[in-house]
Amino acid sequence: MALRPLDNALPIAPLERPKKQAKLAVPTTVKKQQTDVAVVNDENQAPLPTHPSSGDAAIDYIPSENLSALPDPVLKIQSLMEGLESKDWTVICESLNTARRFALFHSDLMTPVLESVVLVLVKAMKNPRSALCKTSIMASSDILKAYGDKLLLDGTQTDAFSQMLLQLLLKASQDKKFVCEEAQRALNSMIATLTPLPLLHKLRAYVTHSNLRVRAKAAVSISVCVSKMGLETMKEFGLGELTSMAADLLNDKLPEAREAARSTVILLYRAAMEQVDEKQDAWEKFCKEFLPSKHVQSIIKLVASQ
Repeated sequence: MALRPLDNALPIAPLERPKKQAKLAVPTTVKKQQTDVAVVNDENQAPLPTHPSSGDAAIDYIPSENLSALPDPVLKIQSLMEGLESKDWTVICESLNTARRFALFHSDLMTPVLESVVLVLVKAMKNPRSALCKTSIMASSDILKAYGDKLLLDGTQTDAFSQMLLQLLLKASQDKKFVCEEAQRALNSMIATLTPLPLLHKLRAYVTHSNLRVRAKAAVSISVCVSKMGLETMKEFGLGELTSMAADLLNDKLPEAREAARSTVILLYRAAMEQVDEKQDAWEKFCKEFLPSKHVQSIIKLVASQ
């Protein structure tokens, strides 16, 4: 058998000696941190005090019932806006709680700057910092309780109220639970406090909002407003407009909006047909008068199914 020439064989890789790993120098700061951790974790040693950064500063969410009157309100009102316009968010939170105390116990003193205070609330609600957002929502709730319809009837403040209403609807629609729940409480307070008719005029702008959840929250609020209205007040707003608004919401994408619309339709039917003998015929005539044909049958069937 012929032997293969050695120069055609695969080269044999030379053996390499293992390299020594270089030793890395541990910085003294890391060693110190490790030592500190060891000391803290030692069960025989008292834990070292922590010093939270300003970004982690604790904010107290004070319920309205735990707030008290200010000791010197005439002096405090002079510095209120300065605190609300501070660049330090913790100072703004503290000033918002002061504004809440003014609203609940010294509302007359804050009336001249009320519009400016509400606009600060709106700006704070837009802030991504949840603590500031929630504190501003709590302040809005107390302001709604204290001033009520004054926020709607005063021409200089009605635009500020509209901005606050939109922010409450937006915050009640978001996923951050503790902000969402606070905003919903503020909306409930608003509906319970304000007169239904002027509030309904404000809410109707939001049933066509591009945000589905805002539409749903507005629809629920409208339904509650209608439940507090008598027939004459409904007529003052416009029975046809109310019915048309509810009919449009019956086809909304969110179940919450559709359910609120159904509730509104039933309330309208009971109020409008209460003194009528031939209710079904009268209701059909009413629907044909105010609604496009595509909505008439769905509204009639809805009432008939109740």
